Amino acid sequence: MEISWLLLPLVYIIAALALISKIIPKQNLNPKLPPGPKPWPLIGNFNLIGSIPHQSLHFLSQKYGGIMLLKFGKFPVVVASSPEIAKQFLKIHDTVFASRPALAAGKYLSYNYSDMSFAPYGPYWRQTRKIFLSEVFNARKLESFEHVRMEEMHNFLSHLCSLSGKRVVLRDHLMRFTLSSISRIVLGYKYFSESEHEKSIIKLDELIGLLDEWFFLTGVFNIGDWIPWLNFLDLQGYVKKMKDLRKKLDRFLNHVIDDHLDRRNEEKGLNSKDVVDKLLQLAEDPNLEVKLTRDCVKALVQNLLLGGIDTSATTVEWTIHEILRHPCVLQRAKEELDRVIGRNRWVEENDFSQLPYIDAIIMESIRLHPLATLLAPHYSVEDCKVAGYDISKGTMVLINTWSIGRDPTSWDKPEEFLPERFLSKEIDMLGSNFALLPFGSGRRRCPGYNLGLNVVRTTLANLLHGFELKLVEGMNSEDICVKEEYGLTTHPKEPLEIILEPTLSFDLY
Repeated sequence: MEISWLLLPLVYIIAALALISKIIPKQNLNPKLPPGPKPWPLIGNFNLIGSIPHQSLHFLSQKYGGIMLLKFGKFPVVVASSPEIAKQFLKIHDTVFASRPALAAGKYLSYNYSDMSFAPYGPYWRQTRKIFLSEVFNARKLESFEHVRMEEMHNFLSHLCSLSGKRVVLRDHLMRFTLSSISRIVLGYKYFSESEHEKSIIKLDELIGLLDEWFFLTGVFNIGDWIPWLNFLDLQGYVKKMKDLRKKLDRFLNHVIDDHLDRRNEEKGLNSKDVVDKLLQLAEDPNLEVKLTRDCVKALVQNLLLGGIDTSATTVEWTIHEILRHPCVLQRAKEELDRVIGRNRWVEENDFSQLPYIDAIIMESIRLHPLATLLAPHYSVEDCKVAGYDISKGTMVLINTWSIGRDPTSWDKPEEFLPERFLSKEIDMLGSNFALLPFGSGRRRCPGYNLGLNVVRTTLANLLHGFELKLVEGMNSEDICVKEEYGLTTHPKEPLEIILEPTLSFDLY
């Protein structure tokens, strides 16, 4: 009996330990990790990332495979370079990887992660996505702004006609057009001046320069994000540039919001006329799950401006580069436009069901030159097993769409520009086909894809329909540069100069 009393505390201790072992998850002491290069002390694998990161990662993936583990400093980074692995992260385990890492770009350039691109997955992000889908990008809203898009399109084409015979850097005019269109839709007005005689808070060229810098800085690999004890040194100078850019953009956005508030005070009972009005209205709604502060409104307005301007212009720019490199493609596109549209009108948004070759050209351009060569990074909120490998909580995931678009198991002759590949089969661009991900997939898919596609389709089709595009004297198709300048969106390194000659009746311009 005495012995049993002595053993009783030991029994309690053993039972308690057994219970604790069940409650506390066991740490995997021998995780199965994806293959990848051996990291260096302190810097990890930063030494392997060149000035064009998606290409560096592509060449590494050819050695290590479609799923690859790197270290940026001490932090794990997994790279998906095949459609099958992208599907694992964006669909099968979407909830685990729907968040974003807390990078300097999101802190300084998106109002402390307050926009929809950089916000972590949670109540605020879900609320902003719901607002965008219901108040900005629903079919009724898009249709209500069609007249704005068509007015700006006509202004764009008329301006190009006035430059007939002159050397034109097409990117400059594409940016001007998309900025004008999106500004009228989102802001209600153009808050920039296009000539010295106009008065405004900012000049057109200055605003475009700020937007270009935003896309560059949000795409950089900032060493301080990955080696925190070096953060205060700002070795690359990126954080200083981010802070300077934030001040300039903040001045512009404050002016826009103050102007809208003044007009609302002057016009009592004013209904929301544009997206800024609607966001300010929602900011006063006490029933919102997460309150929209002034900084939240500025972050979302900035999101909409940036998302609609650079991506559309860049897609058309890359497509024109490729079309001029392939004269047979240009000829076939013009034949389709003449047959379907005729010579007496411009292409409209509802014409595209009858223009399969124009759509095929756009899809092939997006495959070879994706809008975002690396999708905005995903971030694991818990441990997960992906394709048989252990991915730990806190891992950043990069989806290399540049690699996926060149995947030889998905694409025949992947390095060649062959629009015809899209004519023989239905290929979805909206996230269900993981071999083509221009807008991402899953919860983080871009909500503005419909607006973007409308702008790209009509812009490209009308350029081809209304103008003869010629290379400048002394240049031929082999001279067109398709080297890349990296950023959150990747541009052609050398903007193309061309000459445009109107081909329709002058009363159409």
